Amino acid sequence: MKPESEAELAEIVRTADEPLRIQGGGTRPIGVPVNGAPLSTTGLSGIELYEPGALTMVAKAGTPLAQVEAALAQAGQRLAFEPMDHRGLLGTVGEPTIGGVFAANVSGPRRIQGGGARDFLLGVRFVDGRGEVIRNGGRVMKNVTGYDLVKLMAGSYGTLGVLTELALKVMPATQATAVLLCEGLTDEEAVAALCRALGSPFEVTGAAHLQRGTGGGPVTMIRLEGSESSVAYRAGELQALLAHHGEFGVETDPARTAACWRDIRDVAPFHDRSGDVWRLSVKPTDAPGIVARIEGAEAIYDWGGGLIWLLVPQGRQADTIRQAVAGHGGHATLIRGSRAGGAFQPLAPPVAALQEGLRRRFDPRGLLNPGLMGQGAAS
Repeated sequence: MKPESEAELAEIVRTADEPLRIQGGGTRPIGVPVNGAPLSTTGLSGIELYEPGALTMVAKAGTPLAQVEAALAQAGQRLAFEPMDHRGLLGTVGEPTIGGVFAANVSGPRRIQGGGARDFLLGVRFVDGRGEVIRNGGRVMKNVTGYDLVKLMAGSYGTLGVLTELALKVMPATQATAVLLCEGLTDEEAVAALCRALGSPFEVTGAAHLQRGTGGGPVTMIRLEGSESSVAYRAGELQALLAHHGEFGVETDPARTAACWRDIRDVAPFHDRSGDVWRLSVKPTDAPGIVARIEGAEAIYDWGGGLIWLLVPQGRQADTIRQAVAGHGGHATLIRGSRAGGAFQPLAPPVAALQEGLRRRFDPRGLLNPGLMGQGAAS
C-alpha cells in the first residue's frame, strides 16, 4: 500500500483489520521484523514550504532525503544533525526519506555540538492508530502548545503514528572544515584526548576514534567547522592543548575532510564485512573498558566515546554486550544481525509500563509496527 494523500492514508489505517508494517524508503529495517501488510509513505512526497531566510522547511514524510539536502545545498544550508545513511551497513536499497530520518531519530557525528534530529523538528502531522489526523507544533521554535508530540514522534519508529508532514529547522552550511588527526593512540588515550577537546571552548563538531583506520592502525579524529580564520585559530589552539596526548596533524582539504566524516557517519569501516553490528550509548569514559570486555570486537568511537559502533562475530556475545552496557547505565541496540532476542535494550518495568500506556493511547488496536513496542528504541 502506498497512499498518495493524507486522507487516503487515514482511511487505510481506519479500516485496517490486520497489522501494518510502516516504512519510508525501506533503508532502515531496525528492530524485530514486523509481520504486517507493508504501508509505504513514499507516495506522500514533496517540499511544501522552504524559507531559507527563516531557516525552516516543511516537507511531506515520504520526500527523499536527497531531495531535501539538494534544496538546502542550493541555498547554502544543511541539516545540522548529519543523518546517517544505513544502506552500506545494512545492505539495503531504496531511498532514505525525511520521515524515516525523524521516525528513527537518526543523528550523526555533529550531534555532540548541534543536537540530534528531534532537536530540529518543529512540527508534525501524523495519522494515529485510529486513523485520525493529528497536528502538533508549528513552523517556529517558540510554538509549543499542549503535549510535546513532536519530540515523542521522533524516534518512535512508527509505533505511535504514521508521519505525513514535518516542519524542521535547518542551518547555514559551514565555510571551512579542519580535521585534527593523530595515529597510534590506545582507546583510553584517544577517549581522554577527545573528552579534553570537547571540554575546551573551541567548538568541536566531531570527535571520533577508529581502532583500525585506512592505514590499518588506530586513528583519532577531531573536527572543527566555521570561517577559515576561526577554524585555523582553533586548530592551532587545540594542537597545543592536546600536545601531551599525541601529535595531531591538521587536514583542511574539503574533499578529504568530507570523506572522513562521511565514513564515520555511515560506519563505512564495517561495510561488506561479516559479523553483527551493535550501537552502544554509554558514558564516554566508560567506553574503552566496555569494549575491552567483549572478545573479538572491533570498535568505532563517535561522540567522544559516548557512541560505540561495535563489530563482533556473528551470533555471539549478545548477553555479554547487554550486561556490560547495562552495568554502566547505557543501552545497546543490535543494528545488524539476528534479532530473535530483540534489537533494543530491554526497558525497566516502569518505563515499559509508560511506553505501553502511550501505545494504548495512540494505537489502541496495536496495528502500527507491532513488536517494536516493549523495547527501548534507543536514539
